[in-house]
Parts: sequence; C-alpha cells; structure tokens
Amino acid sequence: MNTSATTISGVGAVTGYGWGRDRLWSGLTSGKSCASLHPGFGTSLDDPGWVARIPDDGDSADGKTRFSRAMRWSAREAIHDAMARGWTPGPRVGLISAVVLGDLDMFPMIVPGTAASFTGREYVSVTPSTPVSLLMQEFGFHGPAMSVSAMCTSGIGAVITAKIWLDSGMADDVIVVATDLSATPEVVRMFVQLGVAITDVDFLDSCRPFQQGSRGFGFGEASVAFTMTNRPSAGYGRVLGGSMSHDAFHATSVDPTLTQVTACVDAALASAGVGGADIRYLNAHGPGTAQCDAAEGAIARTRTPNAEVFSVKPLAGHCQAAAGAVELAATLLGHQHGGLPAPPQVADPAFPAVLNGSAPMEHGLTLKTSLGMGGHNAAVVIGPMS
Repeated sequence: MNTSATTISGVGAVTGYGWGRDRLWSGLTSGKSCASLHPGFGTSLDDPGWVARIPDDGDSADGKTRFSRAMRWSAREAIHDAMARGWTPGPRVGLISAVVLGDLDMFPMIVPGTAASFTGREYVSVTPSTPVSLLMQEFGFHGPAMSVSAMCTSGIGAVITAKIWLDSGMADDVIVVATDLSATPEVVRMFVQLGVAITDVDFLDSCRPFQQGSRGFGFGEASVAFTMTNRPSAGYGRVLGGSMSHDAFHATSVDPTLTQVTACVDAALASAGVGGADIRYLNAHGPGTAQCDAAEGAIARTRTPNAEVFSVKPLAGHCQAAAGAVELAATLLGHQHGGLPAPPQVADPAFPAVLNGSAPMEHGLTLKTSLGMGGHNAAVVIGPMS
C-alpha cells in the first residue's frame, strides 16, 4: 500500500446510543453501555436479554427497513460533515458498503413458497444494492461502488480498500459505510450457542477485554460512515497504512500460533512507514473472548510496547460488520475532542497497559486491529491531522 496519507474528513454514525456521531461520542464518554433489556433475547423466547439495538428512527424516504434507513442516514451525515469542513467531492466519488448478513428484512422474500406474497418493487427495495445505488444517485456520485464482507473485519477492510482505490487513482474520494442490524433473537441465539455472546447481564458486566472474568461480548448494532480523500482536506485523522490477511485455520477459532495475525500487524506498520514502538494507542478488537484476548495481548507485548490498550465493545457492543468502524470512529472523535473513550475497568487487568476509563488523548499514532470469525485479520494505522 502507498504510504501517502488518506484523510478521513467526515464521520456519520447510528448506534445503540442513538442517531448521530454526537450521540455516539456522548454515549462512549459516559462510561455506560448502550445495552438494554429486550424481549426474546434471554434463555428462551419469552425472556428478555441484554442487546444494543439502534432506535427505530430515521427518514422513511430512505426505505422501509431499519437497515436501509440507518445506512443512508449515517452516510449522509458523513458526507454533510465533510462538506461543512470544506470538502468538495471530486468527479469520481466511490462507495464501499461493508456488510455481513446484510438487510435481514429481505430474507423472508427468498424463502421458498413466499415469493407470491411480495411484489418486484418490494423485493428491489430491500436488496443490498438498492441503498447503495440510491445514495450514489442522491449525490450524483459516479465512482466505483461495491460491497465487501469479511466478518468482523469488514469495516476496517472497507477502509483499507478505500485507501487502495485512492492511492491507485481509481477514485478521487470514497464513502465507506459499514452497516449491521443483525441483533435479532435468532442471530444472537446462534452466537450464544457458540459460547461467545452474552445476554444475561449488561455489557460492562460480561465483556471485560484483557481483564479477569470476561465471558464474551454483548451484541450491538450500528451503521458508521466515513468520507475519505487523498486531496487536501480538513478532517479527523489520517489513514497511514493497513493490511489484511487470513489464518486459513478454522471456521471459528484463531490460529494459536498467531502467525498471520502478527504478520498482518507487521505489514500494516510497514505500509504506514512506522515501527511498533511508535504506536501510542492500541485500539483493539477486544470482544472479551479468551482467544482474542490472547492474540491482541501478544500484539501489545511484542509489537506495540509503548501503547496503551483499550476496546469500546463493553460500551457499544459487538456490531459485527460495523464493529471496526464504530471502534475507529471512537479514535477519530477522540482526536476531535481531545479524549479517549475507554471503558472503565471492572476487574484486574491482564497487563498494566490496559486503560481504565476515559482519559485525555495524547498526540500520537493508533493501531486499530480487527479479528474476524473464521480467520479474517485486519490492521490499520491512524495518525492525527498534524
């Protein structure tokens, strides 16, 4: 990857904290999770459980489904934010949509025997390509547009792909939007059965990355968008470099040798032209599972010896396709506000570098890591604007 810096000039967000990046920031800095009890997410369909679903809001003109409304709303907020900061779209603005399951409201239409219940117009309204196409149409963007999917690394993978487009000259600017609204009882229950999702207590009680007693993650939803450009622009931060890899080891588990995880981090640092000792913060994937704690703990000890470590999953939840984007937004908004929204510790940390609650953000580089189920790895280096 080219080591030229890419500016993230706009941010938009819809999360369990509400609609808008300001809601995300105030929620993260409150030190309280956005989880609440919802019926059907407990041990049975009759019991409530703790999840973080985005409020059913937005503009009805953006579509019938929460997915389409959240996706277009967050992207529009990022675009308007960048324009307010002086960004002028170039002739080739591309769009990358990061997804995993996509719009679950579309699934009943493809169940055998149900097609006659829906019109062609209804089907088109919820296909994953439709919100993308309508957004391109709304702003008159004509660059490349596509979706990427790499489990929990999808959001960071989309940011890295956008930088590749910009560095290669394929696009003048790129909108990245990562959307996941898959917190349904059926989906969450599958992750509970896998032993990684916890719904019986609030996120801060269950998800304790790099701390004793962590049981796994709480399930969240989000749509987060960024406006990215290599042209001069005011912004939140700069993408200096990144890398992606795959363990090719197991359908759910991290390769315990960590060969590909550490290689991905090394490649990201090299592409950014920095060393591990230059990293001030490690913004971890941090879902609070034993495998990920071990992997990212090893990164902290062997690759980023001077970095303080945090994960916002105990606050925002694990937002699957949008997870990395929510966590990257925490760093970018931290640059703007001069603070780091780390969650409070609730147990003894595994090593001293783990942050305990919000703290002033010092000038320096952040390494953002993402580890996706099935062996997907991604890492990106973020720097302040100056």
